[in-house]
Amino acid sequence: NYRYREAIHKWDEALQLTPEDATLYEMKSQVLMSLHEMFPAVHAAEMAVQRNPRSWDAWQTLGRAQLGLGEIALAIRSFQVSLHIFPMNPEVWKEDLSWARKLHEQQKATKTEAMQALANKKELAQEAIPDYDFESDEIVAVCAAIAEKEKALSAAKTVVIVSASGTVETVTEKENCSTTPDETLFIRAR
Repeated sequence: NYRYREAIHKWDEALQLTPEDATLYEMKSQVLMSLHEMFPAVHAAEMAVQRNPRSWDAWQTLGRAQLGLGEIALAIRSFQVSLHIFPMNPEVWKEDLSWARKLHEQQKATKTEAMQALANKKELAQEAIPDYDFESDEIVAVCAAIAEKEKALSAAKTVVIVSASGTVETVTEKENCSTTPDETLFIRAR
């Protein structure tokens, strides 16, 4: 009747009375998947497998929950364990395992395409860097202008002095002549 929340509540009550019942965990996991709550679904399915490792349906449910999380390789392994326990299960063969393998192939193809696109992007980035002539007249002129500006700035230093009383004083120092502030120096910043 699609009353999933009530079912989960009832299974939780039943699990308090019989905490070792793997079937309850497996059924709870199925309902959690119906509610798209994949982390709790995987946890419940793992509890079912832990309680009864020979339960093929618990392994199948665990595989489905793992697929819901996008853990395709883990899901394939869980489906394989389910088939090892009950090899004549057509549902696991035809639906679950074949679907998981298709997803795995698509995932590998997508990763390959992404790696190729990244490699192509790196090749384009390497080709796009032009070869500059660092000895050209324009570059030399820019470097000389920057050096002149730096020389002028380093010749005259401006110091801001904030005393303990809160007065702010701006002092310009020459290279060889430094100003000594009074003893109430609080912060000195350049």
